[in-house]
Amino acid sequence: MTNRNSRPCLIIMAKAPIMGRAKTRLAKDIGPTHAKRIYRAMMRAVIRNTSDSRWDTVLAVTPQSAMGQVVEWRGQSQLPQVSGSLTPRLAAVFNRHGPTVCIGTDCPDVNARDIAEAFKHISRGRHVLGPADDGGFWLIGTQGPARNDLFENVRWSHAKTLADMENRFDGRVHKLRTLIDVDDLNALRARKA
Repeated sequence: MTNRNSRPCLIIMAKAPIMGRAKTRLAKDIGPTHAKRIYRAMMRAVIRNTSDSRWDTVLAVTPQSAMGQVVEWRGQSQLPQVSGSLTPRLAAVFNRHGPTVCIGTDCPDVNARDIAEAFKHISRGRHVLGPADDGGFWLIGTQGPARNDLFENVRWSHAKTLADMENRFDGRVHKLRTLIDVDDLNALRARKA
């Protein structure tokens, strides 16, 4: 995703709500139909609550064949995610010039204030992470393009993912508020409590 535009850009990594392909851990607890319904609601909330005229919002979607086909994505700029693990997918997202923030759709409590705060800290020369309650992160932001190896040697989906990512940054890192990453029934219950 090489882009010479320096306007702030929010990238939302989104999976098509295909039965059995999104929220698979949650589906083990509550069944695939309910997991798909919850995922659609979370995805709608994230897109609605983070879109703002102060930055461009682009959905990085998977699978590529779903581009333009998902109701919740209508009216949104879309680009396909590259294949592979999170390492090459994030590297592609951050291969653009300008302030870039990337989020997923697993933290439905994220809002435009969070995104604005991230861009504010990027403009001050900081990298930004939004810690998730499970040891991961719900937001990552930096001035792009990021160096080629930034996302290597990070233990994805691990209790130390946030720490690994923080150690990969050169320079100051600002952390936003901690949010619940809704991946399973326990997380869903904690968010509702």
